[in-house]
Amino acid sequence: MKAVIVEDEKPAARRLQRMLEKLEVQVIATLNSVEEATNWFLQHEHPELIFLDIQLSDGLSFEIFENVEIDCCIIFTTAYDEYALQAFKLNSIDYLLKPIDDEELEAAIEKFKRTRHSSPATMDLKNLKNLLNLPTSDYRKRFSIQVGQHLKLINTDEISCFYSENKGTYLHTTDNRSYLIESSLDKLEPELDPEKFFRVSRKFIIRMNDIADIITYSNQRLEVRLRHYNDQQIIVSRERVKDFKEWLG
Repeated sequence: MKAVIVEDEKPAARRLQRMLEKLEVQVIATLNSVEEATNWFLQHEHPELIFLDIQLSDGLSFEIFENVEIDCCIIFTTAYDEYALQAFKLNSIDYLLKPIDDEELEAAIEKFKRTRHSSPATMDLKNLKNLLNLPTSDYRKRFSIQVGQHLKLINTDEISCFYSENKGTYLHTTDNRSYLIESSLDKLEPELDPEKFFRVSRKFIIRMNDIADIITYSNQRLEVRLRHYNDQQIIVSRERVKDFKEWLG
């Protein structure tokens, strides 16, 4: 049996690997962040079983599933409240509370062996997030971009702006590259953190940290100049100027 561990605490990951090896489970990878796990699952054949910590160094492990379709079984490893997790056990997702107990680990493995030959359990990750009441948001943290035969991951803090042009929607990065994305500004707007991004017009959504200058413009409008985008003039539409100023604080 092959398994992957996703755990950002190295001592905990090493301990879990030793425990699994005693149970004749082969650990083929140990991953310690959302980014590393996402990249690994995009590039490798998936194992039979994943041991998944919930809170990782760069975010919550649920973010992995925004970019990767996982079709294998998952056992969560977490230090969160046992009562909430016990309730969610009704949905056939197993879990192990830290520090992991040898007998509970063995029981989880045996449960996996019994269930893997039957129809797979439905893993409702949104329900799990709600049940655990985790301090997370639904705002996009990264985008997966098709570049030739490869997928490129771009974090939102690497984005200067989004813009529409010739019936397409693009994101522009802080290394001055534009990528076509399969979305529209209307769809993107509610997916972005409103503390970081603002839609200044029908054509542009900009990121606050990339603003270099703001200049008064004709007809009570404003011109925004970004540090890493200068292909087109960015004008804050008159009806958005008041909200834009409030957004700036």
